[in-house]
Amino acid sequence: MAVLTAGGIRTRRTRAGVLTAALLLALGVALTLAVCLGSVDVPAREVWSIVGRHLTGGGAGSTHDLIVWQLRVPRALLAALVGAGLGLVGTAVQALVRNPLADPYLLGVSSGASLGALGAIVLGIGVGGALGLTVSAAAFGGALGSFALVWLVARRGGGFSPLRLVLSGIAVGQFLGGLCSYLVLQTGDEQQTRGVLFWLMGSLGGATWSQLAVPAAAVALGGIALQARARALNALVLGDETAAGLGLDPDRLRRELFVATSLLTGVLVAVSGAIGFVGLLVPHLCRLLVGGDHRRLLPLSALTGAVLLIAVDTVARTALDAQEVPIGVVTALLGAPVLLFLLDRRQENR
Repeated sequence: MAVLTAGGIRTRRTRAGVLTAALLLALGVALTLAVCLGSVDVPAREVWSIVGRHLTGGGAGSTHDLIVWQLRVPRALLAALVGAGLGLVGTAVQALVRNPLADPYLLGVSSGASLGALGAIVLGIGVGGALGLTVSAAAFGGALGSFALVWLVARRGGGFSPLRLVLSGIAVGQFLGGLCSYLVLQTGDEQQTRGVLFWLMGSLGGATWSQLAVPAAAVALGGIALQARARALNALVLGDETAAGLGLDPDRLRRELFVATSLLTGVLVAVSGAIGFVGLLVPHLCRLLVGGDHRRLLPLSALTGAVLLIAVDTVARTALDAQEVPIGVVTALLGAPVLLFLLDRRQENR
């Protein structure tokens, strides 16, 4: 294992600061372009004028005002929140399994959240439903349940193996994915079936201001909780013995991560569907740039995920004139080649 000198640490800190500033600038640009571009283009100056009027309580009512404030701004902000959340979850999961090429989708967490949310949608168990559950709560329950099942399967026979955990996650994820497909077939309504299938592939269509509160709170609280455990995550990556030697309880830390990542994944899936590759690629790319210290890695992954998903959603909305492309399709088309490149690079560096 390479040992960083004091100069190397300072270099990475400086690089992290520069990247943070650059990503904040990119985030502002991405949000602006996301609101400007669409079937009806709106000039950036007019976009900021409309946003400024609403923030200061000014009047509204024009067609552009409706497009900007009621349709595109909430969607762009939701894309930023979901992207940031996926970056955080991916970073935590990769530390949990000690594998930089893992993500919630790979471990079956996204499939569990999708199953829970889909059950609430198809069976009509929403706000005011028979069980009084929201879609977000159902998705959280599905995510937590699937993660617990993966954990129990991986721990059979005692001990812990990151490889066994990943393989268990793949198996459980495939099983839950089959249950999701079965539920879709039970809708009995062609229009609802199309809508559910589109949502399962990832979509931010129909985003409203009222949808932002829950994911914003989940991402904020999840980010604070994970950042507070950044040093513990650094120790966990080095192995259970090292973590225990530093006074940590690895099993307890993993349980905390289970709850935090399941909560975040459930909320994100409830508002956007299952979006793959973002939680896998973003932390890995950030790790290549600033190293594995989670004190820097977590905030950079959140910012990178936010910028990336805003860009992807903008492409999904504008690539085809006639229809919108599911976000999951775009992330798969972009993410698969990048993942293969990263795998080749890791192999060359060995």
